[in-house]
Amino acid sequence: MDFSIILKTVGSLVMISGALSIIISIAEKVLNNYGTCELDINNGKKMLSVQGGSSLLSTLAGEKIFLPSACGGKATCGLCKVQVLEGAGPLLPTEEPYLTPQERASNTRLSCQIKVKNSMKLVIPEELFNIREFVCTVESITDMTYDIKRLRMKLPEGETISFKAGQFMQFYTKPYGKVKEEVFRAYSISSKSSEHDYVELLIRLVPGGLCTTYVHTVLKEGDQVRLSGPYGDFYLRGDCEELIMIAGGSGLAPIRSLVYEVIEKGLPHKMRFFFGANKMKDLYYMDEFARIEKDYPQFRFIPCLAFPDEGDNWTGDTGFVTVALDNQVDTGDNKEAYLCGSPGMLDACIKILKTKGFTDETIFYDKF
Repeated sequence: MDFSIILKTVGSLVMISGALSIIISIAEKVLNNYGTCELDINNGKKMLSVQGGSSLLSTLAGEKIFLPSACGGKATCGLCKVQVLEGAGPLLPTEEPYLTPQERASNTRLSCQIKVKNSMKLVIPEELFNIREFVCTVESITDMTYDIKRLRMKLPEGETISFKAGQFMQFYTKPYGKVKEEVFRAYSISSKSSEHDYVELLIRLVPGGLCTTYVHTVLKEGDQVRLSGPYGDFYLRGDCEELIMIAGGSGLAPIRSLVYEVIEKGLPHKMRFFFGANKMKDLYYMDEFARIEKDYPQFRFIPCLAFPDEGDNWTGDTGFVTVALDNQVDTGDNKEAYLCGSPGMLDACIKILKTKGFTDETIFYDKF
């Protein structure tokens, strides 16, 4: 075949492909151009004119109204619920697993799954209007274990944060590598609630995790990061004599904050903290909790190693944290339980707690 014909054919295909790309790009802009949409929030208390086409979650965030979301808008956490009285369209399959019959009846939707295509009427809890955005400076990054880093971030001069021990922040990345867009995830606050000009987070590296990879491989001391919060209903109730605290891995973060809140406020609660880990290399804050245990008789720290090595000379509890929990907690009478960890650990611990007499009203956790 004549080589010039091949070149002409290839050139024609390239031109056709380029033309198709332009047509598709124009079509997307036309089809996704929903114009200006009006958001009526809380029966006219707040009116917003926004550009249509994005998710309700991101649209509200662009107006500095932050809804909680642990998964970054991927419909895997179910936290970003909001009542949409008008304009949401039909319920989507991605929303169904996270909505109870009562929530569906009240027009509750996942804001990350709804696209703003027309005007809407929303009901947003008043407390969410107090959520703020902070641009902080990373003062220190500390390796707590081989896969957990502690970030200590200073708020801008003159700004302060108030939060309840146990609550979480949303951490926003910057584009990096092949990740071309900002992503965000939820992380529990590990610092003391009495500290108002800093925020500390414990972030474990998740293989393939966009946010954790950014923290562990890109973020540097001195960088600026964006946070929003605080969020969450995981905080101390304290209507009891003893607090049973259970955590694994980076789930230690909110428990640490809770322990310090009890101590600093001089609350009378006894505390038992069960911390589960696989190996010695997974343990951290051991010296700090040992010091607290020595200084405050109402606090007991119970680390549990599932798979200690023979050379570790481990003298603490051996086995999964559920074993120690089952053996050492006899009853749920006059107790509350506070848990943070993997979904599997949470489910196993909750099952044991309920056999002891704990109820849904005395067991508290954030499952993300």
